Parts: sequence; C-alpha cells; structure tokens
Amino acid sequence: MKVTQTAIAEVLVLEPKVFGDSRGFFLESFNARAFRDATGVDAAFVQDNHSRSAKGVLRGLHYQIRQPQGKLVRVVNGRVFDVAVDLRRRSPSFGKWVGVELSADNHRQLWVPPGFAHGFVVLSDSADFLYKTTDYYAPEYERCLAWNDPAVGVGWPLEGAPQLSGKDAQGKALAEAETFD
Repeated sequence: MKVTQTAIAEVLVLEPKVFGDSRGFFLESFNARAFRDATGVDAAFVQDNHSRSAKGVLRGLHYQIRQPQGKLVRVVNGRVFDVAVDLRRRSPSFGKWVGVELSADNHRQLWVPPGFAHGFVVLSDSADFLYKTTDYYAPEYERCLAWNDPAVGVGWPLEGAPQLSGKDAQGKALAEAETFD
C-alpha cells in the first residue's frame, strides 16, 4: 500500500495495490498488520459504517468530544470530496483542514485520526461511503463543526447550496466549538 502524508502530517492518504484484468479487479481494503507497518498507526477498529448519499449532500463536520474516533474512510460507489479539520488546540495545525477526493475509481482511503472533525460532500449522482472507527458511536458526545465557518475556510467544491441534515445545519463555528486539548 502506498501512503502519502497530507498538509496535516497525521492525516494520511492510503492507496492499496489494485490487481485488475478484463474480469474486474481485486484489492485488499484492510489488513491490520499492513496498515500498522505502512502508517505507524496501531488502530483497533470497533465499528464499520456505510452511508449512501445523493449528489450535493454534505455530511459533517462531525466529531465526538469524548470517545473520539479515528476513521479509515473510503468510497465504493461514486465520488466525494472528503475533509478533515484539526481540532487539537495544542497542534500547530489547529483549525486547519485538508481535503481529498475519494472515489470508487481511485480506490483511495483516508486516515482521519482522533481529534479531528470529519465530513464530505458528494460529487457524483450518488456515493456509497464506508468507514471504520476506533471507538463506538456515542450520540451524547457527538458535536458538529460548521461546514462553512470562514475561520476554517474549507474549499468545498460545491455547485450551489449543499443538502444538509438539520443537525449539520446547526454546526458551531470553531470559536464556539468544543475542541481537544
């Protein structure tokens, strides 16, 4: 697997080896030993999630203030612009974001460490988004950073206004959000 650091060193793009021929392709989407050896991260994943969204849907920017989750994310149908925002106050990249296009065609995965808000917008007609988490979903600790906070300034590739859930429309600005030490 090829691993590339993003502008925030702890957020990593992973590209598995893809073996293809006229019949289709095969790839190993996850192997704990290969992940650890390639990234230096010894993550224990406890939950797998799958969401399907239509074009223009923006989900996020989500995080859990307690029981923070590391996420290994990928797209198996369609394409998304995936974003991680550093919410660790002591980090030199606090409040900074990175974005990567993930698609069924490029097979990329993104490692989003604990302490980051995460979200994505769907660029194709629909997208199936899969992610593994290092801690369980805990709705009582879930928080949402405003997707459009100018202090963060995510450069979402939008064609008009995104479709948001009620919860995501109520996201807090970085200045008001709970963050990590």
